[in-house]
Amino acid sequence: MTGRVEGKVAFITGAARGQGRSHAVRLAQEGADIIAIDVCRQLDRVPFPMSTPEDLAETADLVKAQGRRVVTAEVDVRDYDEMKAALDSGVEQLGRLDIVIANAGIGNEGGAMADLEEPLWDDMIAVNLTGVWKSVKAGIPHLVAAGGGAVVLTSSVGGLKAYPNVGHYIAAKHGVVGLMRTFAVELGYQNIRVNSVHPTHVSTDMLLNDGTYKLFRPDLENPGPDDMKPICQMFHTLPVPWVDPVDVSNAILFLVSDEARYLTGVALPVDAGSMLK
Repeated sequence: MTGRVEGKVAFITGAARGQGRSHAVRLAQEGADIIAIDVCRQLDRVPFPMSTPEDLAETADLVKAQGRRVVTAEVDVRDYDEMKAALDSGVEQLGRLDIVIANAGIGNEGGAMADLEEPLWDDMIAVNLTGVWKSVKAGIPHLVAAGGGAVVLTSSVGGLKAYPNVGHYIAAKHGVVGLMRTFAVELGYQNIRVNSVHPTHVSTDMLLNDGTYKLFRPDLENPGPDDMKPICQMFHTLPVPWVDPVDVSNAILFLVSDEARYLTGVALPVDAGSMLK
């Protein structure tokens, strides 16, 4: 089956690389034009290298290679006015908006909740929760103008259950579920569907970096991905350490397509059976 989002326009945050890039390319393969934004700079207190303008340009090239149009902007999802301006410009250029994928997120250092430093909490909530709210808020008028649409929020298995020492991340991702359900209730009468995806570990730069390797294998001097695989696999029922970005993209494609036309308020795990453990 092809053309599942033919002629539609999708707004994707955090699109410069990783899951966001994968979502942009996958929807473009199925006929969508893309409005892609990303912060494209290093944020304080994020311990791994973040996206660059070159990354966002590469995403644009990959979308164009599918024969689709793309508009990009370097925007921080914490800045509502900048994001709204970028989205409004994209809609003006591409003609409409049908899909919002609020994907942008960060990881930072953790610790027990009683000891967590306040700036780490503030950054996490600002990007991973408030930024999601702002992303959807900016898109709602355009979805209403189009007569309806589909929204997908990126949460995590950490939005459905708790893990120690990352309480700020868990709180943000649980909060995303609350946003999803509330938006679904408030927007349903306008034919706007709202769902969330809940990935387990995903093979992106947020997971596959030196800091994470050392976090998972502090017993080794120079751990790498192969050293981390057995630990990650323990989280899952299926015999895999992580999923790939396209696995999440395929779930999102289903949720925004007409195949899921009556699905709203759904929290969909893409988790290799992590929620069974």
